[in-house]
Amino acid sequence: MTSRDGLGGPGGMGTLGRRQRFENSDFTLRIYPGDLAEGTIYCPISARKTTTAAEAIDRVIQRLQLDRTRCYVLAEVKEFGGEEWILNPTDCPVQRMMLWPRVALEHRPMYGGEDYRFLLRQKNLDGSIHYGGSLQMWLQVTEERRRLMERGLLPQPDSQGDHADLCCLPELNERSLLDNLRSRFYQEKIYTYVGSILIGINPFKFLPIYNPKFVKMYDNHTLGDLEPHIYAVADVAYHAMLERQRNQCIVISGESGSGKTQSTNFLIHHLTALSQKGFASGVEQIILGAGPVLEAFGNAKTAQNNNSSRFGKFIQVNYQESGTVRGAYVEKYLLEKSRLVYQEHNERNYHVFYYLLAGVGDEERKAFHLKKPEEYHYLSQDCFTVEGEDLKHDFERLQLAMEMVGFLPATRKLIFSLLSAILHLGNIRYKRKNRDDSIDICNPEVLPVVSELLEVKEEMLFEALTTRKTVTVGERLIVPYKLSEAGTVRDSMAKSLYSALFDWIVFRINHALLNNRDLEETTKILSIGVLDIFGFEDYESNSFEQFCINFANERLQHYFNQHIFKLEQEEYAAEGISWKNIDYIDNTGCINLISKKPTALFHLLDEECNFPQATNQTLLDKFRRQHEGNRYIEFSAVMEPAFIIQHYAGKVKYGVKDFREKNTDHMRPDIVALLKSSKNAFICSLIGIDPSATFRWAVLRAYFRALVAFKEAGKRHKPRMTGEITLSYAGKNKCSVWVLVSCVDPQTVKCLMGLYGHKQLPQKAFCTTHLLNVKSLKYLSKLTLHDRITKSLLHLHKKKKPPSISAQFQASLNKLMETLGLSEPYFVKCIRSNADKVLCVFNDNLVLRQLRYTGMLETVRIRQSGYNFKYSFEDFVHHFHVLLPPGVSVARESIQECLGQLDLQPEGYQVGKTKVFLREAQRQQLQASLHREVLRRIVVLQRRFRARLERKQFVRMREAASCIQVQQEDYGDPVLQEGAALCLQTHWRGYRARQRFRRWRQAALVLQKLWRFQLERRCAAALVIQAAWRCHGARREYQDLREAVGKLQALSRGFLVEEHNGHIFKSTQYSIPTFCEYCSSLIWMMDRASVCKCEKCCQKTTVKCSKMGNNVLYVDISHLTNEEKTVPLVVEKLINYIEMHGIYTEGIYRKPGSANKIKELRLGLDNDVDGINLDDYNIHVIASVFKQWLRDLPNPLMTFELYEEFVRAMGTYSAANPGGCSTHLNTLERLIFHLVRIALQEDTNRMSANALAIVFAPCILRCPDTIDPLQSVQDISKTTACVEYIICEQMNKYKVRLKDISTLEFAESKAKNKLTLILHILKAVSQWCSHWTSWEGLLLFLLFTDACLPPTV
Repeated sequence: MTSRDGLGGPGGMGTLGRRQRFENSDFTLRIYPGDLAEGTIYCPISARKTTTAAEAIDRVIQRLQLDRTRCYVLAEVKEFGGEEWILNPTDCPVQRMMLWPRVALEHRPMYGGEDYRFLLRQKNLDGSIHYGGSLQMWLQVTEERRRLMERGLLPQPDSQGDHADLCCLPELNERSLLDNLRSRFYQEKIYTYVGSILIGINPFKFLPIYNPKFVKMYDNHTLGDLEPHIYAVADVAYHAMLERQRNQCIVISGESGSGKTQSTNFLIHHLTALSQKGFASGVEQIILGAGPVLEAFGNAKTAQNNNSSRFGKFIQVNYQESGTVRGAYVEKYLLEKSRLVYQEHNERNYHVFYYLLAGVGDEERKAFHLKKPEEYHYLSQDCFTVEGEDLKHDFERLQLAMEMVGFLPATRKLIFSLLSAILHLGNIRYKRKNRDDSIDICNPEVLPVVSELLEVKEEMLFEALTTRKTVTVGERLIVPYKLSEAGTVRDSMAKSLYSALFDWIVFRINHALLNNRDLEETTKILSIGVLDIFGFEDYESNSFEQFCINFANERLQHYFNQHIFKLEQEEYAAEGISWKNIDYIDNTGCINLISKKPTALFHLLDEECNFPQATNQTLLDKFRRQHEGNRYIEFSAVMEPAFIIQHYAGKVKYGVKDFREKNTDHMRPDIVALLKSSKNAFICSLIGIDPSATFRWAVLRAYFRALVAFKEAGKRHKPRMTGEITLSYAGKNKCSVWVLVSCVDPQTVKCLMGLYGHKQLPQKAFCTTHLLNVKSLKYLSKLTLHDRITKSLLHLHKKKKPPSISAQFQASLNKLMETLGLSEPYFVKCIRSNADKVLCVFNDNLVLRQLRYTGMLETVRIRQSGYNFKYSFEDFVHHFHVLLPPGVSVARESIQECLGQLDLQPEGYQVGKTKVFLREAQRQQLQASLHREVLRRIVVLQRRFRARLERKQFVRMREAASCIQVQQEDYGDPVLQEGAALCLQTHWRGYRARQRFRRWRQAALVLQKLWRFQLERRCAAALVIQAAWRCHGARREYQDLREAVGKLQALSRGFLVEEHNGHIFKSTQYSIPTFCEYCSSLIWMMDRASVCKCEKCCQKTTVKCSKMGNNVLYVDISHLTNEEKTVPLVVEKLINYIEMHGIYTEGIYRKPGSANKIKELRLGLDNDVDGINLDDYNIHVIASVFKQWLRDLPNPLMTFELYEEFVRAMGTYSAANPGGCSTHLNTLERLIFHLVRIALQEDTNRMSANALAIVFAPCILRCPDTIDPLQSVQDISKTTACVEYIICEQMNKYKVRLKDISTLEFAESKAKNKLTLILHILKAVSQWCSHWTSWEGLLLFLLFTDACLPPTV
């Protein structure tokens, strides 16, 4: 059984709201039906803390479709074969489950040790429980059957009320579709097929179905053989690519929060696992590392999803013909830059900022000037944390992923420094000056931090953020920004920097994934593309980003409709088969409204962006004039700056505010010039528009810097050096030499270095792993030519105006659709189960709405009535030639005749002009017939081959028999027979002699081994005795010396005991004030004094609190015992109760009890020991009171006088016989016997002798007040070892006594049997010899008993 998230959390919930959420949270109960439901191991149901057993049983009956006429009960069992506890109908299973140990709530092995389970049992008419067979045996059989089904050796079980493929539904409507998905969802089956389309419902919970076992399970299986899974789609696409030699693509679509990103990760992991073929190359590692990096920089928390992708990506994995990965390519679409500077309610900024602030070290935090998230304007707009998030762990995961991708530590520092600069840039605030309209910065202390992180001049940064330069005819003007414009310029700079950084990260990931073979145009590339693009969004306030995102989803839905409906039905019509078209929702009109020139909304938006005087209202008026009456767009009747688009998923209202600004999010040339002036080459490379040109300039710059470095080194050349110079340059010139050596041809560098006299070159510089070069940069630049969103906006000084963001976004989508059109698609439809992100909750209305607008009902209908499998005539004959007559021709009439002979239903197939169309049932029937025919032919071949082998063996035996018969005729000669007999005798005698010799030799070896072992034992014993004797002598000398030193120390410190007038005084130093633990008043305080330690004076000088108990607590043991009661009553009562009720409790003396209950029990024991009822208290409370009572004794069980002796005994010999007064000794013996009983049950209560010694050592051995505290701390290990040794010794004696008792019981039984036998004999003899005399009878008895009884009697 497993619980939901939050089971371990009630201890930490301090508010009523959290407690209510915990009370209302859902849990998953796993109920094992046993033989009541064949083929089902357990049935998972959703329940709350208030769900009763009757309600849980009703849900199981409904799920498994059991017979409702019978009576069922729920049983709780602790272990296999253990006692079952039948639950009442009103009992709450979740509350009982929360009382289980933590390990029982985790996933444990199926047959290992103890296990807590809920079992479903049938109740007979007489009230008894029908148990059936063994649960363990049933689980083993069921698990073995499941494994055989996974391997395909057994057929899949019939569905019980639900279908893995919606095309198999007997009744097709929205209700049956929804009921089937809901039933599977609550069984933790979140995947369902619609033919080859996969539907995945997000449970907002991680399910254990993505481990390597499932990767291997779905390897090389067709869709439908096993339970639906996303691994099955990846496996089918991978093998289809290898078999058909065609590119494949997997399109993942759905709303935001439906699980698209997680599905993409699972697909990429499975595709890399399939391609590894037993080993993993570096490309797979880079692909797996790219995912977390892109998620950290491109994902954020939204109101609907805690890990929402704020950009789209298309991952194309390239394969070799053998099926191994050789490279990959990542393409991104439309990063949501506005999120960087503004977030809506209950949303956050990008993940990487929170990772950085929580996980960076102190040194880097100081270097990057990092603060708390609340101190940044870009982060402090709404929420900061996400439930269940571990930011430090996520930062470590990001660091590891960046290392896998190839980002060096120095590069990572540059990236984090730029992120810190962006955050500090957002903290800059403006104010208006008093005299004119110019502005100033409110917090000038932020400017030095930003300039340091960006490595630009502070004055230039101030001018760029507060003024703009305008060039007019013949003059250059400097105009200050308005207050509203300054904030926009600041935010625009931050957004452009972050967007440029994100583009650079994607570019470097692509360069790391690039294979040199991809640069060759003649190389054939096989690929599988995975599209994870932003989901359909409809918020309270929708802007330009949502408009672009929803347009992309419109294009994907249109692509889906084209492949599922339009192209499919057009192919049916072209082939001339009988078919009735199915209507579907065509969204071509909506796409034309947005993107078809010249009146498309995007085109009108670009026109408005070209007019400086345009406003939001002019843009809206242009939309209304051009599209008035279009059914896909509506305008509000009131004067609201918004318009409504009728999307395929419903109506969405968009506000036109900031449409024009976001479409032309330009950066001022002043800002561009500022960033280009940075001394940081990394920031300069971000601003460059052409990567290859930037790279060439970097090489040229490095060359000249290296040249300068060589000249400086030559000037410092000393005449005494023999032609060799030393390069002692540093800083920028040193880096330039390394860049030059890494990028230029090694031979050229050698010639250049030799020209200046440097002969020794570092070999490390010539490593060419993942080095940039012009050819690879040009190749990657061509791939991303359509995406110039960031680069083009940084160069407004050019005459040619850069394209708008909407134009570039359309170009990206067109390229994506072109790529998808050249591939064979597979579709994965992700669906949100509920809008509140609650675990395992199925919202019918929300799911039904998503099924409607995706056209899933029509999709199921066309998949159900259509022909999913199409074969050309050549492929059909090639694939099914085993079933066809020999010599069949590739012609329509011939194939039609053959299909009529294969016993197929006529409505299940059709033959077109060039293809054969089959439905799923008929294809499976042909595949089954093909499988049977192939197996039949295999059996025929095996039969003939085995017959040939048997005949060959028979011929060989017949020839051997003939040979024997021929030779038998020559064996009639007596001389030959005598020679044969002598030969046999000789070999037999030799065999016996050899056997006898082997036995003698083995016996001799055993004797030698035993003798040598005996000699070794004697030598070892002698060495042990000698070592013990020497150690004894050395120990005695050490004890004498230690005693003398102790006396000297005592004389010097004044700790010697003095006796005056019958009183024993000890010098004691008190420096720690003592307070009463009840009333907190000061009891005693003394700096240094001689205190009498005799019993009489101690009783007089003891100060007691008035609130302290005086009956049981804080009382010496001698006052609680007498001649009749040698052990205190409170000890006997507590120990007896613990031994009766808690000896098997786990951690009986380790886990503490409730403080209030402990205080209540202590007061009750102190007032009335006999009247207290221990059944009212928890066993841990009783154990805690017992331990506290022992610790509060004025004099411990091992008295203070014996403390030093026992401590010294642990250094010299074992303290096996504790001493003390009789009362203390009796109590100690009872305590030790109790601890022995506890330790004997270690397997159950987990309390070993060492654990008990650690707990009770302070109770038994307590150091006197006169001992130095440091010395008492050092004696803890000795006191613990002493108590542990006593417990172990008494445990051994206990076991020996038990063994002796068993021996005595056996001897008693044996003697009893013998005496009974003698009694029977006496009775028989007395009756038989009654007429003999007494001495004759006695003699006869003795003779008879001597003859009958065994010798031992």
